[in-house]
Amino acid sequence: MISANNVNDLVGATTYDNEGDKVGSVGQVYVDPDTRAPLWVTVKTGLFGTSESFVPVDDASFDGDTIRVPYEKAFIKDAPRVEDDGAMSEAEENALYAYYGNAEAGSVGTANVSGTSSTTTAGYDTSGSTTDDAMTRSEERLHVGTEKVEVGRARLRKHVVTEMKTITVPVSREEVTLVREPISEANIGDATAGPDISEEEHEIVLTEERVIVSKETVPVERVALDTKTVTEQRQVTEEVAHEEIELIEPGTADTNNRI
Repeated sequence: MISANNVNDLVGATTYDNEGDKVGSVGQVYVDPDTRAPLWVTVKTGLFGTSESFVPVDDASFDGDTIRVPYEKAFIKDAPRVEDDGAMSEAEENALYAYYGNAEAGSVGTANVSGTSSTTTAGYDTSGSTTDDAMTRSEERLHVGTEKVEVGRARLRKHVVTEMKTITVPVSREEVTLVREPISEANIGDATAGPDISEEEHEIVLTEERVIVSKETVPVERVALDTKTVTEQRQVTEEVAHEEIELIEPGTADTNNRI
């Protein structure tokens, strides 16, 4: 149950529907003229909060920052339009109660509005009866964050490539050469050991080296996938709105003294 003590805190609070979806932020608070308990709030909806929809808060909950109401967002946005001029007529109030399913509207009476001011005491604002002698100037501020999304995948794929390699290998072979020795005392005995005249043959075995090729598979390196984080600067451009307060001095029709 939201009490009169929560009136000032309700302005600007974020409103969520019964499904947990954000509806908008509270712009105005309408209170019971006798008990000062909040009865209705206007929720800023639409682009940049340009529209306001009325929603009752008798069954709503408030935790200091957010209001949760037992209605769907679309249902709230389709509520009857009422001028947020500081007071609610009986016909307007009955139309809202009928829309939200409450037939007991007569006992409530005309409600008063608590706008963006920080108190509900009567003040000097010509646009309402329960504001103080100051205005609150607000502005939108950007809150930018990041999220990780998948942008692609990298794979390792191994395939066989055949190439020709040429290696020079030294090989040796034997060739026949004639060795002639003159007769000397050292070989005279071998030279005269046979017949004086004869026919004969001598042979020797010639050899050569042949190239033999074999292959073996050996591991040469390990390849794996890894990632590294690269940080770059990106600019975000978004339109934001802010309020300006204009000073109009007595006797001056218009002025550019804005704060």
